[in-house]
Amino acid sequence: MTVNEEIKRIASVDPLKEGRKSELFVGHPFQLDYNKASVLVCDDDKQKVNGIAQGTFLLAFYDNEDEVEEAILLRALNPARLPTDSAVVGSMIEYYKDNLPTSGKNSKLDDFTRYEFSFSGLECRVLGTFYRSGEKAIEFGADLENFYSAHHYSVYKVNNDVLGYIVNQRDSPDIVPGNENEFPLGSVRYSSSLRFQNKSEQAKVYLNPADLIGKRSALFGMTRTGKSNTVKKVIQATTEISSKARSSLGDKSIKTEENLESFTEKGSPKYMVGQIIFDVNGEYANANLQDEGTAIFEMYASDVTRYSVLDKPGFTVMKVNFYKQIQAGFELIKSYLADDSADFVKSLLAVNLEKPSDDLDESAKCRWERKIAAYLCCLKKANFPLPSDMKTLKFSGNADLNNLVKPDGSLDPKRGISFDQAINWFETIWDNYGNDFFKNYRAKRDKEWADEDLQAILVFLTRKRKPGKSVDNNGYLRLRGIIEQHTPTGDEAFTSDIVKLLRQGKIVIVDISQGNPGIQKMYSEMLCKSIFNDSMNRFIANSPNNFIQFYFEEAHNLFPQKEDKDLNKIYNRIAKEGAKLNLGMMYATQEVSSISSNILKNTQNWFIAHLNNEDEIRELRKYYDFSDFTDSLIRFSAKNDKGFVRMKTYSNPFVVPVQIDKFSTSQ
Repeated sequence: MTVNEEIKRIASVDPLKEGRKSELFVGHPFQLDYNKASVLVCDDDKQKVNGIAQGTFLLAFYDNEDEVEEAILLRALNPARLPTDSAVVGSMIEYYKDNLPTSGKNSKLDDFTRYEFSFSGLECRVLGTFYRSGEKAIEFGADLENFYSAHHYSVYKVNNDVLGYIVNQRDSPDIVPGNENEFPLGSVRYSSSLRFQNKSEQAKVYLNPADLIGKRSALFGMTRTGKSNTVKKVIQATTEISSKARSSLGDKSIKTEENLESFTEKGSPKYMVGQIIFDVNGEYANANLQDEGTAIFEMYASDVTRYSVLDKPGFTVMKVNFYKQIQAGFELIKSYLADDSADFVKSLLAVNLEKPSDDLDESAKCRWERKIAAYLCCLKKANFPLPSDMKTLKFSGNADLNNLVKPDGSLDPKRGISFDQAINWFETIWDNYGNDFFKNYRAKRDKEWADEDLQAILVFLTRKRKPGKSVDNNGYLRLRGIIEQHTPTGDEAFTSDIVKLLRQGKIVIVDISQGNPGIQKMYSEMLCKSIFNDSMNRFIANSPNNFIQFYFEEAHNLFPQKEDKDLNKIYNRIAKEGAKLNLGMMYATQEVSSISSNILKNTQNWFIAHLNNEDEIRELRKYYDFSDFTDSLIRFSAKNDKGFVRMKTYSNPFVVPVQIDKFSTSQ
């Protein structure tokens, strides 16, 4: 049976008919309300249904009226106390004191006592109700509309067919179970112990691409619990679904009403999905011993472009010509100096180097040319190597100022001067900024000859906060730590190339495994800003945005910390505004508490593996119904349960325990 046939078969299951089989009966509830149910079960029934693990899905049916076609979905949580427990415990203790065998084949208990001892209580969470709507359609509501006295119900464990229907339930009207684009992710797994579960095939769990594409997804768990394996499965599935879409966006704008739907009627994305992977450990970009020795880049060689912070075979090096790719270079500088608290550094980072939009505004153009020239002089002073074809600078000076620098009148920046001459020109201007020329200019025009941006750059260039004073800061020397990211060749920023590839639905792997944390963060922010800005510009221009998926490994190294409330950080913006721009993100890390709450609150898909402390569990309790699994998430071993996660997806109304399939190149 093909995957599509299996999905359609699961979607056609009728849980109200097939879920009520006598051999799967487990007991009767003795308490029931809108949130919980307490069920009386006996050992014989538990043995007959191969046990009831913590987290098992159960269905409670109303017995007294055939026309009531509904079933309450329950999840087994913990033992529940029975009114008779005290008496039973007292009797057991008496038998233990007499050292009598009381169980199994050697039991010496009389039939009545053994019968009494076999009962126990089971506390269950009420997850919602399956009910028939119309003649055939079955709906799921994530609550109880009504409930009757507890003794009217019988509780059954679900078989694999009904279990497959339950765990692949969709709570979104836009996502229908059985969609041909769904892909297998894993199988239901209730517990770490598999003595009973190994006896039968487990129900398969499928994901719909609409759950992940354009959404925010989180993977949390200790090291070596299978987070990267899950990411690779998602990349694999996204690539396959992307191949069904149109191969090119084109440059034409489309009407607003045509751009409202990002998916086709069949549930596949309208355009090919671009994917960018920030590979902190190098396992996606390089061959490794995991995954049968094949990395993502080898599986999709024709669609993958690899970038690296180092120049090595098979990779495009991520370096910027700071002199020609001015905006890209300045973005790197801003990322590099982002944590520098010096006032003159903050002033520099606030400078706007973008070219004025009005070409007819000569004054604005003149001021912009001076800013650019002064900024490039800072690079030259910091020893950034000059491009071979860039020997001079041109900008608008002033006859009086030119004579101030060189009285013989032979120096005119408008005709072009060398970098050393330009540096001398700006340094002389700043040293004499308080003379009569500048005072008269200010009096006549009611503004400074050098605006705030240019003054900030001149402070950085001359290392003097006040004109004509002595050096009091290290200015341009701050830039020397980023010289390695500069290349004197190339005319176009690599960020532009990456955006083009993503718009074509390609996979870009950014190998930052050999960069220090500062470099990793710098390039990640720069690329994210470039992609976000391009998407925003297309959105404003009413042009189509294909889906672009970001994948972040070791996200705690890149994302803002929990206490960081700055909503302007690019990762916060992608989390909050990315949906309308068709930007999705999947991030993996060890700790829930290491991620900004602004990102967590906007995360729709959660994959939780083994966590090892109560602090993380407290954070996790805040989201969805993960509180039902907190004990087991700490108790289970990361070593023995690799790939065992509790999963909450955008369209599924409750958490599902899943054993993720192993990523394989043969799939």
